[in-house]
Amino acid sequence: MKRAVMILVASAVLFACEKNQNDPELVIKIAFDDSKPRLDNFGNPTDIPAGHAAQSPSFNSMSAHYIEFAPNGLTALGSGEIIYKGLETTEGGANAVDFNQAKIVQNNEVLYRTPLSEVTPGTYEWVRASLTYQNYDITFKNGSVDYEGTLTSFVGFNTYIQDHVVGIVSETVNANKLQGYWAFEALGIISNGQAPGTTVPNPLSDTSPVPPGSCVVTGEFKTPLVITGNETEDIVVTLTLSTNQSFEWEDDFADGKFEPAAGETVVDMGLRGLYPSYE
Repeated sequence: MKRAVMILVASAVLFACEKNQNDPELVIKIAFDDSKPRLDNFGNPTDIPAGHAAQSPSFNSMSAHYIEFAPNGLTALGSGEIIYKGLETTEGGANAVDFNQAKIVQNNEVLYRTPLSEVTPGTYEWVRASLTYQNYDITFKNGSVDYEGTLTSFVGFNTYIQDHVVGIVSETVNANKLQGYWAFEALGIISNGQAPGTTVPNPLSDTSPVPPGSCVVTGEFKTPLVITGNETEDIVVTLTLSTNQSFEWEDDFADGKFEPAAGETVVDMGLRGLYPSYE
């Protein structure tokens, strides 16, 4: 009798493990694409302003702090289905994203996954994603020579940074940094600054605005995502971000080349659109 009970318990455990392994998941991936349209804050295609220049960086990695599915264009920020939210801290004073706890991913890498059983069934037309960190390579000019450097930018509402590696050199901060803080490594030297603004495309700005400084980018599924609650396979959602001329500066010399040593300043590091898809 004792042996039979043990067999039944073992079988139940094995069945539970197999069932958990087969539970379908919602998988969130991040991708970069410099061929997508370059949008403004209202989700409209836009050109580079006079007196400025821009380039499409070569992205290494990034992080998102918040992801929400919205049923329609009237859904207020925070009242949709919140899929993911990163850790925050008051270590630097005011509440801020905890950069040292952030999940940083490369192109087409999984940011987050959760059982579909934990997602409210429904039809979702829009995705909102709060972006917080970017790491990419850009070209710049120093004197008469062109070089390549690495730039990190922090575009979330507020980020507590202990230290971070830009390219191969680490910068110690130990403070909160508001949206627009950047650090640039070139020739083994780090410089930093604060951009005056960051473009945050939101095609729903008239019906569902986002708080200033939040970097909550909004994008529409081509076909609404339907979650029934009866799925038997994973749903993989890819958040493709437009990096089309996303790094912008004041082009004092009108040559289309970033020249920080000559005093040219960064004016925008915002990603230029969110294009979600699923399979």
